[in-house]
Amino acid sequence: MSPRTHRPEARDTDAPGTPGGAPLLVDAEAGLRPAPGGAAARRALLAHPAVLLAGIVLASLNMRAALAGVAPLVGEIAEDFGLSSTASSLVTSVPVLFLGIGALAAPWLGRRFGAERVLFAALLLLGTGVLARVLPSAYALYAGGVLVGTAIALLNVLMPGLIKRDFPDRAASMTSVYTGAMIAGATVAAAAAVPLEEALGGGWRGSLGFWSLLAAVAALAWLPQVVIARGRTAHGTRARAVPAAAGRPTGLRRSALAWQVTLFMGLQSLWTYVLVAWMPTIFTDHGMSRSTAGVIFAFNNLTQVAGAFAVPLLAGRTRDQRALVVLVTTLVAAGYAGLLVAPVQGAWLWSGLLGVGQGGAVGLALTLIVLRSGDAVTAARLSGMAQTVGYLLAAAGPLVAGALHQATGSWTLPLSLVLGVCATALAVGLPAGRDRHV
Repeated sequence: MSPRTHRPEARDTDAPGTPGGAPLLVDAEAGLRPAPGGAAARRALLAHPAVLLAGIVLASLNMRAALAGVAPLVGEIAEDFGLSSTASSLVTSVPVLFLGIGALAAPWLGRRFGAERVLFAALLLLGTGVLARVLPSAYALYAGGVLVGTAIALLNVLMPGLIKRDFPDRAASMTSVYTGAMIAGATVAAAAAVPLEEALGGGWRGSLGFWSLLAAVAALAWLPQVVIARGRTAHGTRARAVPAAAGRPTGLRRSALAWQVTLFMGLQSLWTYVLVAWMPTIFTDHGMSRSTAGVIFAFNNLTQVAGAFAVPLLAGRTRDQRALVVLVTTLVAAGYAGLLVAPVQGAWLWSGLLGVGQGGAVGLALTLIVLRSGDAVTAARLSGMAQTVGYLLAAAGPLVAGALHQATGSWTLPLSLVLGVCATALAVGLPAGRDRHV
């Protein structure tokens, strides 16, 4: 790993979710040459762009809804099953853990079976997992979390590559569509959790189970693409690996820069999933109503759009991203400090600061993966490493926060430790932001 001259083309493109060119999108199938049958099937798919667009939007709506929709209901779920704070934190920790584990298998599945089939199966798996979580068993609750996390991991890894592959000239605008839909799904799910519970009259189970319908509709919309792409089934086994891919995984594991990028991805995911798990509970524990806490949590999801759009746009046009690392970590730290000293009085402000910081941090983490990579194959490998290790690290956040809350009866220690996470993210993010390549 050594500094290299900054390449202008990297500055003229943008990361996922921002306007600009396609090269910064990470393709899970990078390093493979498509077989003739695969190329023909891709042309057939692109002849039906409306079908493809509908499938992308509906699938993207599902990519965070099943996670965000459970947070306002954690207290009720814990009460229903008699769970401790530590055990109830597993409701959100288990899916995050399997975001990392599922990311390991996603590239291989995409190469072996084709992105369309795997995404269709992921949506079916997601709907099944959502339904499993509403069964009258704590074991089913956690098993459903395994299925939900695995399904979302497949969507996370394969969706950007599919967009890059099928919309090379409109990849940035299409990525904005899919990331916007993803955030919209999370926002609506968070805001609607308590109202759905009241409207459906089925307690938390009715509210949580509702999102299986969204997954079913998305799977139905994806089915035509599976039929059109049926000739691509074995395209991965017939494809030839690009020679540049040889030896990359081992080299990444020995690269300090690769670990800096990976740890920044993991730490920003950790502070985000602590909020996904506990933000509404923090508010209600300080006297706020459940419905208001759900709306403020939805506002947090909505404000992530601003950071997710602006920060990667700036990162893709500068040689050095250290100032942006400082910006996003400072915003998140300020929001957590606010939750610590005046959670209810400044709830809207803290939620907004956290949202912009969260959105900016995840956008910056994804951008760093590509800006610090020397080629598309390395970017794909680094993306897999960062997502796998990062989500495994992030899964500890909700669990540890819940255990500390249970042990102390207060949110002071958990929130203080997350401030330490912010400081650590700054420490690894600053060297990751320098103009170098793996």
